[in-house]
Amino acid sequence: MNIVIIGYGRMGQIIHQIATERGHDVVKIIDYSNRFEMEDLKNSSYKVDVAIEFTVPSEARVNVSNCLRMGIPVVTGTTGWNEELDDIKNMSHDLRVGFLQASNFSLGMNIVFALNKFLAKMMNASNIYQPKITEIHHTQKLDKPSGTAITLANELIKNIDNIYGWELDSTAENILNIEAIREENVPGIHRVNYQSEFDEIEISHKAKSRKGFALGAVIAAEFLAGKKRAYEMSDVIESLIKATYPE
Repeated sequence: MNIVIIGYGRMGQIIHQIATERGHDVVKIIDYSNRFEMEDLKNSSYKVDVAIEFTVPSEARVNVSNCLRMGIPVVTGTTGWNEELDDIKNMSHDLRVGFLQASNFSLGMNIVFALNKFLAKMMNASNIYQPKITEIHHTQKLDKPSGTAITLANELIKNIDNIYGWELDSTAENILNIEAIREENVPGIHRVNYQSEFDEIEISHKAKSRKGFALGAVIAAEFLAGKKRAYEMSDVIESLIKATYPE
């Protein structure tokens, strides 16, 4: 599979390493210094099967839309531009070019997403617990709270009747409190905590390195190649399950 990497910071470099280890060819690297070479992809002598984009929120929409217009399926892990995602998904549908955005590509974190949804439904039935989300990331992370924390929060809001929204450092009764902490050299920690008068329940995920995110992004790219619409990371997880346990 021929892959283009857009954004060559620490994540892009690890994605390059893992993609190569999995037998793929990284045929082009686009970074800020050569971003104008993006247009060259449509006239390249090689076929690009998929692009993997990890940049910053201000650049993500342009990068992704350019790929879609050139017929290149694109996986992006850039967060902090949620308000534009619906337009990009519509573009993917109209152009019949694959698109997949995830707030977190870690396979372990996506298992936690499923647990989070299930637990929220159980907590709604009991109605005695107050939820809170805490996320801790490295100081270079620009968006706050993290896209992963927002994904967790949205499932709580969707499934718990008396939670109407989220805010950073909220003290309001019916608003989910998200605490966002920035520390040096922390790949990512997320906790969903439920407190009651009687006990405390918590699910959490702690990344040990960026390699888990990079592996998930490459696996998502392998899934997306040749696809014609927008997908979620849950579709990737489901495909892995079906491949392991075929009916």
